[in-house]
Amino acid sequence: MPLSRRSFVQGSTAVAFTARWLHYGPNSVDPTTAALCRKLASDPLRPQYHLLPAHNWMNDPNGPIWFRGRYHMFHQYNPQSPVWGNMNWAHANSADMIHWQHEPIALSPTPGGPDRDGVFSGSAVLDNGAPTMIYTGVAPPASDKEATLRDGTHLWRETQCLAVAQDGALRSWKKLPDPVIVAPPASLVVTGFRDPYVWREGNDWMLILGSGTPHKGGSILLYSSPDLRRWTYLHPLVEGSSAKDKAVNPVDSGDMWECPDFFRLGDKHVLLVSTMGKVRWKVGTYINRRFTPEKEGVVDWGAYYAAKTMLDANGNRMLWGWITETRPDTELIAAGWAGAMSLPRVLSLNSENELQTDVAPAAEQLRAAHTSITRDAAPATRHKILDSLRIHDLAAELNFELHPKTDAVSIHLQSETGENFATISCTNKSEGRELSVNTVAAPFSGAAGSPVHLHAFLDGSVLEVFVNGTTSLTTRIYQIPSGALRLNIKGEVELAKLDLWQMTPISDDRLTNSLCG
Repeated sequence: MPLSRRSFVQGSTAVAFTARWLHYGPNSVDPTTAALCRKLASDPLRPQYHLLPAHNWMNDPNGPIWFRGRYHMFHQYNPQSPVWGNMNWAHANSADMIHWQHEPIALSPTPGGPDRDGVFSGSAVLDNGAPTMIYTGVAPPASDKEATLRDGTHLWRETQCLAVAQDGALRSWKKLPDPVIVAPPASLVVTGFRDPYVWREGNDWMLILGSGTPHKGGSILLYSSPDLRRWTYLHPLVEGSSAKDKAVNPVDSGDMWECPDFFRLGDKHVLLVSTMGKVRWKVGTYINRRFTPEKEGVVDWGAYYAAKTMLDANGNRMLWGWITETRPDTELIAAGWAGAMSLPRVLSLNSENELQTDVAPAAEQLRAAHTSITRDAAPATRHKILDSLRIHDLAAELNFELHPKTDAVSIHLQSETGENFATISCTNKSEGRELSVNTVAAPFSGAAGSPVHLHAFLDGSVLEVFVNGTTSLTTRIYQIPSGALRLNIKGEVELAKLDLWQMTPISDDRLTNSLCG
């Protein structure tokens, strides 16, 4: 089963390791730390060109921002264990959104403060040039009535807190001692109250929060402020309807929408929410501070959650997401790490006002050895090239244009001995076309027999797949093949084009450098 954002298991081994690391210091590696470093660096399931935690647990992207020529990514992080709990904001920076350098933890819980039990998700903005974070802090409620987070395990009061950067490298932050939003509107009974997203609108700051109403559905609460510190509740930006399935955690039933993100794209507005294990998009019209959805869909049908956007240096809307784990806690603790950040994705709308995503062109700089097949290649040449193709070290980019002639076409990534590593299938069904990656399926656009453009990024245990611009499916594969991978294409299909690149790692040690010195 996929791991929840809130499924916390304390890893005593990892806690003991962290205590030793803090004792010795990051530049003086003790034998236990050195052993972990070797394990992380040699783990073939650990991606080589995705942003990872140096070690331990990572989840939601938080407050990505472009500032003074650098991209800064903050994310949920447990410095004590490779499972969820003890939430901090970790920090990494990059010149290109691809090559990352870990920084010291940016925000940690303040003992006795409104975030004493965790620094949860939020956003970062520039307030008169000053980078400012607004995030959800959690603490025990003074009474049951104050509790806003009830997931069957935790009972917490959620408040919205603010911190301001004290240096240009965004390494030091000063928190306000008190929350800027202390409680939900008194008139509302909520299923949650968290994950603020902030933007500027005219002379006002606007803020939305993930929330919902018990047994009614998720909702997004809208606030305004003149200064980021004094907030006035306006109304729900949009509300949903309840899924009839009931669950202890309202996120699982759709009665709570987490991690909202809201932005203009073209002449429309887009709302992202995370609920029921998926990131969902809604495209519509925003007038008089009310949003009317007109189309909706799923951002990614696989192991992908808690999406967050930002503007890059050129004003493009970029999307980040947490690539979740789908293996048991015991295996995470044994591995010493968990979670990855997706590659940056560029967002756009197609002619039907559907959300389109593809990996940012910045990833092209990682391309190394290249093999290609074009439509004009002779059959014998095609066969020879396909037969000789190899993917080494589970690190590749693949780009296909397929013209199916039957109802099912599949691409198999297999070891030299024929052992199957991954199967990507495109199938015509009565209700429409279906993409599947191993056991995970998703619908995709286009009439039966029309071309299929498939773009995939393999990196260790991560496989990000994009089809026809509007369907994304991220899969985790915890399998170590016996050697290089080959391609085997089955079904009657014209391979109009194939490009395969070996990908270059972004560090020599799978991003363990900030841990291992």
